[in-house]
Amino acid sequence: MKELSLVTGANGHLGNNLVRILIQNGIKLRATVRNLNNRDPFDGLDCELAYADIMDKGSLIKAFDGVSSVYAVGASFKLWDKKPKENIYDVNVEGTRNVFEAAHECGVKNIVYVSSVAALNTNLIPMKPENGYNSNRFNWYYNSKNDSDKIALKLGKKYNIRTVLVLPSAMVGSQAFKLSTSNQFVWNILNGKVPVDTNFTLNWIDVKDVAAGVYQAMQKGRDQERYILANEKCMSIQDSIKVAAELFPELKLKTPQTVPKWILYSLAGMMEAGSKITCKEPLLQRHYIDMFYDLKQDYDISKSKADLGFSPKLGKQALVDALKYLKEDYKMIES
Repeated sequence: MKELSLVTGANGHLGNNLVRILIQNGIKLRATVRNLNNRDPFDGLDCELAYADIMDKGSLIKAFDGVSSVYAVGASFKLWDKKPKENIYDVNVEGTRNVFEAAHECGVKNIVYVSSVAALNTNLIPMKPENGYNSNRFNWYYNSKNDSDKIALKLGKKYNIRTVLVLPSAMVGSQAFKLSTSNQFVWNILNGKVPVDTNFTLNWIDVKDVAAGVYQAMQKGRDQERYILANEKCMSIQDSIKVAAELFPELKLKTPQTVPKWILYSLAGMMEAGSKITCKEPLLQRHYIDMFYDLKQDYDISKSKADLGFSPKLGKQALVDALKYLKEDYKMIES
């Protein structure tokens, strides 16, 4: 009898792509979601669908029954919220604790835990896992990934569960049933909604390459190790928009101008003030500037290549494929 594996957050961008790869590789699978009525992402897929919420340990214990391996994908992936501690930090930190405690109670043997490059030390470039954690504590999401990453390793060791961590960068591309934060930025590029160059960089990675890396992490990853699933080199916002402009000249996209840092601070301050009235996420925040201005998001992925056989398409190609998908196919799927 085949051992049963489980994916949390299976209707999300990475989770659903991972489900498809696991099924293609003959893995007997249970996929968990918070809304069992939303079955569109699983149309035609040969997997069991079950309810689970990482903030409800009882639901996890029920879902993990009979499971030998867990792909812990479900998390709060957003940089802003009206209640960031409750809806970002607590979900990621306490949700991680719940996953490992439930796994321990159910006798789960292996967990591949999806962390993030947000949990890497940005002071040494290229970034690599051996350099420790992100020292910036400006953002609730980054705080949550730093702390939940550490908790995953600690609890995996405590409960004698083989625990492998993977740290993806900006995942883009198909198959998507709603816009993730990264795909949303590509969507904004396509629609000319990037008014200024903030001097930020992005490390584009195809979500399917990340999903393949997650699968290989379960097959080959070493216990208590962290693996970066990203490209080695980042791209600037200007270069990203130039790619879109060359790909779709009919859109007449304009490359935004770089503006001084002090102007960015002023714009961000006004946007933050406006968000208090509208209760909507501001396009720019001052702590984003503190965190990302002039930061080259380059990564050392040599360990992922050596241990997992990770070989992603280059960031530019990942962006091109995402641009084509979002312009030509996404609306059809969304509807």
